[in-house]
Amino acid sequence: RIKTGPHALSRVSPQIRLMEGCWKLTLAVLVLLVSTHADALFSCHMKDFIKAVQQVEDENPELEAVEVLRMLRRTAHLNDAFVQHFLPDAGSSGPELDADLSGYLQRAVQHRVLEGAREEGVVLAPDGMTVAVGPLLLGIEAGFLSTIPGRVPGLYQLTLAGNLGVSIRRRSENGEPLGTDGCWDNLTAPHVFTLSDTASTLTAAQVHGGMDGVILGKEVSAKAGESVKLSSLLTDYYLHQLDARGMDGAPRLISRRRRELFKVLVAPPVLIRQVAKSMELREKLEGRVKMEVRQKRRLMAAVKETMKEFVHVFMECPPIIARCTWGAAPYIGTPTLLSLPLTYLFIHHTASPSQPCLTFEQCSADMRSMQRFHQEERGWDDIGYSFVAGSDGNVYEGRGWKWQGAHTGGYNSKGYGVSFIGDYTSTLPSQHAMALVRDQLASCAVAGGRLVSSYILKGHRQMVSTSCPGNTFYKEITTWGHYQVRAVNHKQNLL
Repeated sequence: RIKTGPHALSRVSPQIRLMEGCWKLTLAVLVLLVSTHADALFSCHMKDFIKAVQQVEDENPELEAVEVLRMLRRTAHLNDAFVQHFLPDAGSSGPELDADLSGYLQRAVQHRVLEGAREEGVVLAPDGMTVAVGPLLLGIEAGFLSTIPGRVPGLYQLTLAGNLGVSIRRRSENGEPLGTDGCWDNLTAPHVFTLSDTASTLTAAQVHGGMDGVILGKEVSAKAGESVKLSSLLTDYYLHQLDARGMDGAPRLISRRRRELFKVLVAPPVLIRQVAKSMELREKLEGRVKMEVRQKRRLMAAVKETMKEFVHVFMECPPIIARCTWGAAPYIGTPTLLSLPLTYLFIHHTASPSQPCLTFEQCSADMRSMQRFHQEERGWDDIGYSFVAGSDGNVYEGRGWKWQGAHTGGYNSKGYGVSFIGDYTSTLPSQHAMALVRDQLASCAVAGGRLVSSYILKGHRQMVSTSCPGNTFYKEITTWGHYQVRAVNHKQNLL
């Protein structure tokens, strides 16, 4: 018999202490295995999150979609006073979930930023964007509860405006950035997402999740009365595969159209009003003293200023896939900073790869392939282009806005070089890809002070002796605004 008491440990034999240590180690290993088992089954990819939702539905076939959503909200403890102002209490009882599945869903839905800038409650969508799951699900649940088709009480506050209001208040106090993005540890089976630079109260993932929550909340509200499975709704929106026509043949309701869909649904003045309402509601729920008129005016000025930045970044500019997201290798050497704003926008085609890319995975692989060729075969410091347009609905960051590229010999410091993946000697890029650059990327550059408003657009062949950007495509860009017909004397392409 083992004696107990304050001095008992000194009387325990070494063999028993060894056995006790082994049991503690075994228990620790078992806990670790249990906590990571769900991660082995499900990664932080949207397709795996949808599989987890489908498993919940299969195990509880009697539940309607709104009840599944409430179960997810309860599992993730997404049930504070702000949420309950618009949605029913998620309660503390309901169908029991498998422990592994419950743990995974809690981590997938409950948003938080941990030490080391690790962001949880986010998943990588097949369109290349990182999405916060919480605001997405709140918007869908609000849509299902709508009693008047198309009108969803609390939709904007639950998905986006509430988080925007919190962010604006923090910005007014410490000047934090808006919409910080980050990088995944793995693009195929992502598990860890780390924010870049300074973490913000409202991250890019929360914005994307909020946008999707608005879009899908409105959609299910408009189809009130129809029986819809949550997993089917998410599958149709996020996992649609493009055919050879790319975005030109894509359906209306897919995540790749997130920004254009959101712009149709939400005018900036409406969003500003919703943000203000959300801030007032939080003040009331938290029992704060009513703000003085002067303080309220100052806060409203901050709302308008932040919303101006929000509209530019997330509504006017196209979706841009960051370097770390497509898996870029480091820049070799020291990049040269551009002197902004620039005067020229040069249009290229890649020629090789010769085929348009239709998925985030393929476009990312093409970007890595081009970067390797430019660095290893051409001996350049990095991929030469400033930006590259895919046919998947995205623009991919090359050298980006700030750094001089290697795209148009003699003019690399004077303009941005934008290339389209594919050989367009006898065909054109998709209409969607061309509009992405011609209408959105260019106007984004002007509005952001990166291009002069009277910028000059030229094909690569006008500056050096080359067939780029292909005969058919070059003929097309001669019809674009800002195109300048006069060519310069061709120089040897030194790049």
